[in-house]
Amino acid sequence: MTVHGEDTRTTVQTLSTVARYGLLVGPALSMLDSSIVNVAVPDIAHDLTVGLDTVQWVVSGYLLSLAVALALTAYASRRFGTMRVYLISMASFVVASAVCALAPTIELLVAARVVQGFVGAPLVPLALSILLGKDGLGGGKVPVSAAVVLFLAPALGPSLGGLLIGAGGWRWVFLVNVPVGAVGLLLTLRLRGVGERARVGTRFDPIGFVLLSGGLVTTLLGATRGAAAGWSRAAPLTLVVIGVLLLASYVRWAARRECPAVRLDVVRGGQSLLALALQVLTSVIAFGTVFLMPVFTQQVQGHSALSTGLALLPQGVVMGLGTALGQRLSAHMPLRTLVMLGFTVLAASSCVVLLLTQDTPLWATAIMLCGRALAAGFVTTPLLTAFLAPLDEHELADGNTLYNIVQRLGGSVGVSVLGSIAATGGDGAAALAAFHHVGAVLVGLAVAAGVLSRSLSRA
Repeated sequence: MTVHGEDTRTTVQTLSTVARYGLLVGPALSMLDSSIVNVAVPDIAHDLTVGLDTVQWVVSGYLLSLAVALALTAYASRRFGTMRVYLISMASFVVASAVCALAPTIELLVAARVVQGFVGAPLVPLALSILLGKDGLGGGKVPVSAAVVLFLAPALGPSLGGLLIGAGGWRWVFLVNVPVGAVGLLLTLRLRGVGERARVGTRFDPIGFVLLSGGLVTTLLGATRGAAAGWSRAAPLTLVVIGVLLLASYVRWAARRECPAVRLDVVRGGQSLLALALQVLTSVIAFGTVFLMPVFTQQVQGHSALSTGLALLPQGVVMGLGTALGQRLSAHMPLRTLVMLGFTVLAASSCVVLLLTQDTPLWATAIMLCGRALAAGFVTTPLLTAFLAPLDEHELADGNTLYNIVQRLGGSVGVSVLGSIAATGGDGAAALAAFHHVGAVLVGLAVAAGVLSRSLSRA
């Protein structure tokens, strides 16, 4: 009888573990699609016979619609239930990915990407909310598997994109989501009774939604224009200023509302605010080179997309391992010590960017990036845990949504500025010098973040 009981518990645990990995498929695909398409832009332009400026909307449309949907995510979770919204979003994401893969024209491709970004936005915050809830599978903390997947995915985007394009063409960048997403959806359907329940009386905040989504879209559009045309022009700066003013208006509006679009009172004091600020710096420092290194290796060093993808692949794996190791170390080291260690290593490894030349072999570049990826892993999960720890279950959807908004917004603007610095160099020696300037900025940001992290709690 005891043996039978133990077998039953083992079976339940196995099903829970399988379902948890299924739940993580959606966030992984959503974050991959934020970066994986970047390397496909030239191939899409050639195949559909359109200009690069037009194809850029395949990337921008996804990010902008994602921003709009993030402003709706917390409300949708409260009103309809976390798991229901997640499952609908996941199924819709798979369908939108199939349409992207089969799109015969650029107009349909851009439209499908807008839909894909909109339905994919809730996947990351809602998956974390389900895992961290009292009935979730994470035991009240971010599981190592979740940390690995969520921070591995964006780092792998450019590498995986290069490999898929080299093997089968740009359509595979979208097509791969269909079978993987379908399997994840089927596994997630095994979960029952988890996540926040629907609250029918929840009211929608239309003014707050307009202010928040408008601020996010305008700021991200300004960042996108700044990366493409440079920050010396008036349009990008104007858009960012308008976006910041809209976001500031939302902060004032939300403070006076009982049920705002996204609650801001989930920021519990200075420690939570500091964790958010440090996470933004981590996103810029860690992912700046993730997006810029393929440009350097292909345009400055002359390597192919396939060889670049193979060379950059290890950094994604190492970032995942570093994230898992960082979470394990957080159980034995004070938060402040661990985060300061991560930023110290990030600063030191960023110095290696200053040593890159046109003849630096790809394997040496890969080793340098692995050091940065390992250090970033030490920082990301402890900061996320520190931000979410004070929150109750009914606050998790708002907390995870706000964290995701701040991370994506700050990271996008920061990476855009870095990209504009790199673009000032043009070709040859000037491009190399510009990239070294980017390295100097990364070192400075890592040092500044290390100094700020001294104010974190020892707990």
